[in-house]
Amino acid sequence: MPAAERDHVYKILDLVGSSETSIEDAIKNAISRASKTVREMKWFEVVQTRGHIENGTVGHYQVALRVGFTLED
Repeated sequence: MPAAERDHVYKILDLVGSSETSIEDAIKNAISRASKTVREMKWFEVVQTRGHIENGTVGHYQVALRVGFTLED
């Protein structure tokens, strides 16, 4: 493995995304929005999934993520 790939240092950002449609859309919404201001995002980890119930049905999904991004030189 080249030294450049071995020596990455990551900073971790906590995000929470939501969607009325699905868990996947909640993840995509969080990452898409963060990508407007955070560069070099490399990975994510779902740490919590929850939702809101309205009138006996799922009102929306909410997903907590940890996102790793590399620090710039």
